[in-house]
Amino acid sequence: MWKQHVWKSLLATAGLAACALMLWQSSAWQAQQDVPVVADVLGEADEVEAAYDLIVVGGEAEGVVAAVAGAQSGLKTLLIEKRDGLGGVLTFGMLNYLDTATYRGQPLNTGLFTAWHKEVGGEVVFDPEQAKQVFRKMVAREPNVELRLRTEVVAPLFDKDNPKQLAGVKARRADGTVIKLRAKRVIDATEDADVAAMAGAPYFVGQEDIGINAQMSVTLMIHLKDVDWQGVKKACAQQLYGGCMIADRFAWGFLDLKSAYQPKEPGTRLRGLNIARNQDGTLMINALQVLGVDGLDPVAKQQAYAKGKRETEHVLAFFRAKLPGFERAKIASWPQELYIRETRHVLAEYQLSIADVWENKDQWDRIGYGGYPVDLQANEVVRDDVILADPERYAIPYRSLVPLRVENLLVVGRAAGFSSLAAGSARTVPTGMTQGEAAGVAAALSLQHQVSFRELAHNKQRIAELQAVLQRRGALPHVEPLDYPYKGAWYYPAVRDLLTHGLIAGHYRNEIDPDGVITEAEFVELLRRVGHIAVQEREADVTAQLQKLAAQPKPLTRDRMGAMIQPLLHPTPLPNGGTWKAAATALHPAFAERFPDNRAVLKQEAYWAAAQLLKKAR
Repeated sequence: MWKQHVWKSLLATAGLAACALMLWQSSAWQAQQDVPVVADVLGEADEVEAAYDLIVVGGEAEGVVAAVAGAQSGLKTLLIEKRDGLGGVLTFGMLNYLDTATYRGQPLNTGLFTAWHKEVGGEVVFDPEQAKQVFRKMVAREPNVELRLRTEVVAPLFDKDNPKQLAGVKARRADGTVIKLRAKRVIDATEDADVAAMAGAPYFVGQEDIGINAQMSVTLMIHLKDVDWQGVKKACAQQLYGGCMIADRFAWGFLDLKSAYQPKEPGTRLRGLNIARNQDGTLMINALQVLGVDGLDPVAKQQAYAKGKRETEHVLAFFRAKLPGFERAKIASWPQELYIRETRHVLAEYQLSIADVWENKDQWDRIGYGGYPVDLQANEVVRDDVILADPERYAIPYRSLVPLRVENLLVVGRAAGFSSLAAGSARTVPTGMTQGEAAGVAAALSLQHQVSFRELAHNKQRIAELQAVLQRRGALPHVEPLDYPYKGAWYYPAVRDLLTHGLIAGHYRNEIDPDGVITEAEFVELLRRVGHIAVQEREADVTAQLQKLAAQPKPLTRDRMGAMIQPLLHPTPLPNGGTWKAAATALHPAFAERFPDNRAVLKQEAYWAAAQLLKKAR
């Protein structure tokens, strides 16, 4: 319970860096760092196999562009990847449907992402094998890059005179030999921030920052052959299972499959289909969710993969019987690994928040932009996926790449310094590639000026120089400042607080209906979720009291609201007849004045009340 107790007192702020600093210094936070590590120190005279200006760990798309950018900036660069090829989840996980973001019709992620994207066809979808080859070509074209495949980092190496400063890595080659590699700078582009975790950087897992001990669902991509694309188009036109949007190489929709399809394997379900059509006519489908999986547990991942394969056979049988175009479909192949959406979230100099995303916030140290919808996949079968918001665009701060506690290290990709909710948008691969390119350039700039990554993060002159280089590379587009929904409204601070905890959602239209009347049932559900965060020691009792109120799908009134907020304010019932007045006064002295009569409650008022309950808990 310690993590939830600490986190609930921290989340009102947009940035978590100062709070995180306090946490990792505590023995409790240290206990969370459960990565087995045999760290070593490295002096100038110690024997190493090779030395580099920059080591990039992780052959994900983000790592490839980080290595290429570093090399193009003049650094002797090593790219280490434990697999036998590059591209990570895009190629080995067969996730070939890109989550791109645009602003006013123009792409937000450019630079090396655009170069790679053009080489794989420039469409929303791409062929995984072609992508793997293009990644190899990008690396091979740079004489300053050395690539070591089938090589796994097993421990950090620290400077002999500074136990927090990375000086390189220990790595295990395919033959089992463990080697030492010296580096002036290191970029962690692994999916799970493995190097940062091994080096002792603080982090949280999944959605622990909002009091939920779970991670988003994982997916096993479905690869089918012998599908009649014209038949699929016909199914779309007939609006089967809700219909779909379809083009020559992709389709999206059939959302009603979620209720129509009955899974066979426990902990699995089918959502709407993201379909990508390869050049050979085979289809990749992103739709099968496996829930309750710890993406950091190798055994759990193996079990989820096996479960996904079994369920895929069941899905195929359903498609053949019920979905036009799939009558003769067969399994074409299996991905080599799962598509895992989240595990660790590193704590950084600045923690990008969901409020930053909602508010389309610019940052003085921007190194790129994100703009994809905040897509939160469910973490339990009983919960729905949700689009928390759909930003126009927001800046990615350089500070979010700089982990706390460890020097000479940057983290890029889904595990960088984002809150779990902000990561629902920032985790996308194109946004990660933007981060990777900036990290490679930052490595060169930090060495040129002999400043650490952390010192760079607080030097406005050097950050301006970094931004200028990125602009020359075409990697940092110019955009103007933007406003955001409900800016200046009296209730917006409450909206911001509830968004920070994932308690309300704006969906694709960023609409929370503040002027609408809230129902009793909606308010009780909101209070139940508030109670999970605010009164954990009494959560079971509060939930029981809320259930006794027998909330109905009818408008919530002032007096009923008083009765409903009372359990979260007081461990024992209020005196006779004093429910509304006592509850309102305890919540906020001015709140009773807003309701002289027993009228219906607007959603903006209900949100404000819920936010006050959170504040009282803090």
